[in-house]
Amino acid sequence: MSVAVPILRTAEEVRTTVDEWRRSGRTIGFVPTMGALHEGHLSLISKAFDHADSVIVSIFVNPVQFCPDEDFESYPRTIRDDINKLEYAGADAVFIPEKDLVYPEGFSTSVHVSNLTDTLCGKQRPGHFDGVATVCAILFGIVQPDIAVFGRKDAQQLAVIKRMILDLRFDIRIIGADIYRERDGLAMSSRNRYLRPAERMQATALYRGLSRAAELACKGERDTALLCQTARRIIEESPLAVIQYLEIVDQETMKPVESLDAPGLLAVAVHFGKTRLIDNIVIDPGANYKED
Repeated sequence: MSVAVPILRTAEEVRTTVDEWRRSGRTIGFVPTMGALHEGHLSLISKAFDHADSVIVSIFVNPVQFCPDEDFESYPRTIRDDINKLEYAGADAVFIPEKDLVYPEGFSTSVHVSNLTDTLCGKQRPGHFDGVATVCAILFGIVQPDIAVFGRKDAQQLAVIKRMILDLRFDIRIIGADIYRERDGLAMSSRNRYLRPAERMQATALYRGLSRAAELACKGERDTALLCQTARRIIEESPLAVIQYLEIVDQETMKPVESLDAPGLLAVAVHFGKTRLIDNIVIDPGANYKED
């Protein structure tokens, strides 16, 4: 039976709640989201409970991480349904701030993480990761958690947050959670609901392409150009797929690699109609291949 989750609207309410938890000896887990929650988000909450006694989830559609031609206005906002899901997941509290709380009048600070943001989504979405790093720094300052959980589906975001935590000396442990997939392999995303039936059917090509490349790598193929070509060919068999990028990069630096001498990250962004999907898989030469 689910229990009503407390809804916190102000920084003061968050701090009072977190202070009470700490006084009772509880560790604090944090899962920042933009709402439109799905099973993937709930898996992040479950992961947080593996590492903390109490978990707070934030819901805030962050305007500064959207580029001018992106879907900020139409991004799905499903607060009531989200709260029901959080109650089911057992979250201890949900923080739903207004924009003016996060970015008050006169706000003029931006957090920029260099180098990691020059490739993949950072190259295609200028300023996106500045917006992500800035809002996370603000939320971390308000919540002050012991641990925070981010999904590995956005591997570049995870790398950026880890770098920011290290550089700015936040006393927070960042935990990456595995990609949560539909039965047909499509990575769960709030934007999947944008897909039309034909687009949704063809979107399964992303994981098929990534998986085939990973399988070849496990058999010993190290040529990243060939591995990318293999994944690209499978994805492009879907006529609605328009690949924005498909690259193999170093997992730490997010820089392209030419030869797979160590485990790498095969990352892809593809448009199906107006919907942009991202996905990735770790490819390890010589490892035993197993679908995740």
